[in-house]
Amino acid sequence: MARIERDWVTSIGLEASAYGTHSMRRTTVTQIYKKTGNFRAVQLLLGHTKMDSTVGYLGVELDDALATAEAIEI
Repeated sequence: MARIERDWVTSIGLEASAYGTHSMRRTTVTQIYKKTGNFRAVQLLLGHTKMDSTVGYLGVELDDALATAEAIEI
């Protein structure tokens, strides 16, 4: 996967060393969270079982994460 990503990034004229599979993963779920506010979806996409793991991964405040999670009806 890393090789495919490196080749893709290079093919569009970007510096491959600035991008990695982990940074792309983090960017993707951060954008999903910002656009939807759906914390639970992000937690599931990341495969996290503990809310604290997802909070730390996204870099959001725990109070914000709890409020968002409570607002989502699952």
